[in-house]
Amino acid sequence: MRTGRTRHRGTRWRFAGSITGLGTREGTRAVVGHWPVSPFGSFADVMVERADGHRVLLAPDDRVAEFVASTYVFDEVLTAPVSVSVDGDRYAVRAGPLDAWFVVGRRTGLGHLLRAVPAPLAESPDWARLTDRVAGVVLPGVRTLGTAGGGRREWYAARDLRRVDAARLRWDGADLGDLRPVDPPARFGFSSTPAGPSHVTVVSTVETPGAQPGSASAGSRTLIVRRTPIPPSAPARR
Repeated sequence: MRTGRTRHRGTRWRFAGSITGLGTREGTRAVVGHWPVSPFGSFADVMVERADGHRVLLAPDDRVAEFVASTYVFDEVLTAPVSVSVDGDRYAVRAGPLDAWFVVGRRTGLGHLLRAVPAPLAESPDWARLTDRVAGVVLPGVRTLGTAGGGRREWYAARDLRRVDAARLRWDGADLGDLRPVDPPARFGFSSTPAGPSHVTVVSTVETPGAQPGSASAGSRTLIVRRTPIPPSAPARR
């Protein structure tokens, strides 16, 4: 399996999939990453910021947890089975203490424009640098290029944008209420998702100074890693 391509300052790791940003009436915001193509194979992860500001990463294994926690900032990291199932426009997510479902709606006007950009151009850091100048104006809180942890840099190539029409989230069995904007913006890295709940088809590229994913240290961050295994036979709730 090819894990990366060496370019310029380091190694580039390409993740192709989708990012879905969800807000709740209770105040919790969640960012669901679904990555069918990645250096780690197909996986999903969820970044959660609770109403009190506590930031939690839900990752499927230690490799993903280490890489993501070395790129973004969290107060707590939990490793547990993370699943995303898709039935038409309805997505069901199960990740440790989180159970969620959401329904993806129509493509936005910006989504139509994004689909018209050729993929090689859209995925280049030069294009990300150009779009970064306007992203924060069109979608406050959103950036397409920035620095990450451990001397890394990252850029996003958004390929489509659709609204999320409905969602419901539960945390440790407690209902978090109906769908609301992702407000205030989630604080995991240099960029948040759009304030309006949205489903973005995206290619994320992380450039690391080292040769192996997860090799960069999380620095001075304090990460509490807790494993919460779920029996394989446990049915996912919808």
